[in-house]
Amino acid sequence: MSERSGQFSAVGKTSVVRSVSDVLVPLLVLALVLLVWQGAVWWWRISPVLLPGPGAVLTACWKIRASLLESAFRTALAALTGLSISIVLGTLTAFAFSQSALVRRAFYPYAVLLQTVPIIAIAPIVIVSLGRGFVSVATVSAILSLFPIITSTTTGLLQVDATLLDLFRLYGASRWKTLLSLRVPAALPYLISGIRIASGSSIVGAIVGEFFVGDGTPGLGSLIQRKSASLVLSELYATVGVATVLGTLVFGLITVVGERVLRRRFGMSLGGRISGPQSGG
Repeated sequence: MSERSGQFSAVGKTSVVRSVSDVLVPLLVLALVLLVWQGAVWWWRISPVLLPGPGAVLTACWKIRASLLESAFRTALAALTGLSISIVLGTLTAFAFSQSALVRRAFYPYAVLLQTVPIIAIAPIVIVSLGRGFVSVATVSAILSLFPIITSTTTGLLQVDATLLDLFRLYGASRWKTLLSLRVPAALPYLISGIRIASGSSIVGAIVGEFFVGDGTPGLGSLIQRKSASLVLSELYATVGVATVLGTLVFGLITVVGERVLRRRFGMSLGGRISGPQSGG
């Protein structure tokens, strides 16, 4: 018992060290980039009109913090709405694709079109159909984030152990029972990975949507447009930085929640690996 306890303790310590490393290494890289950036501005005496340093950007960020927070909240709300829509539609589409090769061959090319058609071409259709505003922005976000979920989930649903499929057929399991009990659990890591990729696309979609189909209400896209027109580069960089942080936070949150759900409920990880027995509590 003590040996087994020691093994779990070692695994736990390794996991903690890996988690800390995953956080510290990107932060160290970010710190190095900021130092090089600030050093270049000082060394070559670059004008803030051309390239503001990190210090100037942070000062501008604090100066317009109220606008940044309001805009980030509005963009995040539109992005998460679009992401939720894409999760539902993408998962249902993947279910259909996994059940019929004919359906997959017939409709998959149209799913690819969602990734290749420029938003500027879709924007007029969205405006005519839905008008300008939050709903249109969320729709653009959903369109941009839909494809990764369809492809990842379809891949996971189709990559099931043939032996297990034969076993389900042997016991007379229905197609619905096989889907829910075998294919869906096996596809969960793929689904969550698809959602992680789609989360970044949803933020980009919301910001781009605010460019083309927004109604001018507060949002990071609208704020970027205003700061670009005003030529205050420090505030423009601050807005772009907040958009980047927002995308990173959403990606990190989905990663943490997805990993936790998979490990505690299904004994899996996002890499699809089967972990050891999970302790309760």
